[in-house]
Amino acid sequence: MTFTNRFKLSAMMFLEFFIWGGWFVTLGTYLKSLNATDFQNGVAYATQSWGAIIAPFIIGLIADKYFSAQKVLGVLHLIGGALLWYATTITNFDGFYPVILAYMIVYMPTLALVNSVAFKQMKDPSKEFPPIRVLGTFGWIIAGVTIGWLGWEKSNQLVLTFKMAGTASLLLGLLSFTLPDTPPAKKGQKTTFGDIIGLDSIGLLKNKSYLTFFLASVAICVPLAFYYNFTNRFLNEVGMEKAAGIQTGGQISELLFMILMPLFFVRLGVKKMLAFGMLAWVIRYVFFAYGNADTNYYMLIAGIVLHGICYDFFFVTGQIYTDNLAGERFKSAAQGFITLATYGVGMLIGSYISGPIVDHWKIGENAHNWQSIWLVPAGIAAVVLLVFLLLFKDKKHVETQPGVDAEDAEIVL
Repeated sequence: MTFTNRFKLSAMMFLEFFIWGGWFVTLGTYLKSLNATDFQNGVAYATQSWGAIIAPFIIGLIADKYFSAQKVLGVLHLIGGALLWYATTITNFDGFYPVILAYMIVYMPTLALVNSVAFKQMKDPSKEFPPIRVLGTFGWIIAGVTIGWLGWEKSNQLVLTFKMAGTASLLLGLLSFTLPDTPPAKKGQKTTFGDIIGLDSIGLLKNKSYLTFFLASVAICVPLAFYYNFTNRFLNEVGMEKAAGIQTGGQISELLFMILMPLFFVRLGVKKMLAFGMLAWVIRYVFFAYGNADTNYYMLIAGIVLHGICYDFFFVTGQIYTDNLAGERFKSAAQGFITLATYGVGMLIGSYISGPIVDHWKIGENAHNWQSIWLVPAGIAAVVLLVFLLLFKDKKHVETQPGVDAEDAEIVL
């Protein structure tokens, strides 16, 4: 890969996640200025799930068949940038919601497109992709640090986050047209509904342990929605200074544990890795329930830093588990299927559940009984963990295809 292409792909990844982290983290706090209810807060965050559900159809029916990926990426980000700027002119939730829904429908497909563009230029993705992908995490971190440093949360200027992200989206839209050509991979081929949502991998569910993992993945995304939807608002309500910047400690933790994961894999195996990931969710929410900005401030920090274990140990381990169990023929379909189920269905359920629960524990105009609120997702995560431990069996077995000896097949470590 040439230096120019490496630089462009790195800039692409940086901007891709800078855009998302630039407004998404503080959305719940911003919605207070639109007089949105807690239920509406959950509904707004659910647009991510609707985008994740619709994204495969945009990729499967348009990008993969008719147009080069970098051109689709450019058009989507130009539209997205315009939508984010337009969102800053809206002063009520009813007008804001359809705009942010439209934005997430055009943004979520770009997550797959940036990967497609990057992989197309690589001879050895296992070595070349991580150094480029890590720029995306840095982009998310820089966005949060910028918001905290400029004090937009405290000064009630979070509308500027949409302008910042919108500008970055327009820049990425223009940059995309200069990226290396990535022609449609399935031009002239027939694409079915099953292909798009990964139904070819459904045979994996005949494996009782994988079915347990699959259902646990969907269920654990319900408490996950509480974290994404309300953490920034919670931290600001309890008095944390520069909350958005401090929240980037979760992404730094994610990077650290990503590096350490091979060591944990060897010592723990799949079941223990997944279990520790779910246990971290329980502990995180307990810390949030009893933490505060005074004597128990360390609990808030610990809850944020646990993100590395929460995400890497469960979701990354689950992706690896799925990849190995599915086999070469079905791995792409399996990854698409599990992503649709978790970030689509699971997070969607969590978003619609979290809002009414937070609203139920509202105290006055701008306060909540956060201890009672956070104990709800802690309890959900604990139940999911218990069921998982009882039903999941971490056997050693050769790799198999879906539906072939699926009752006994497991990942080889």
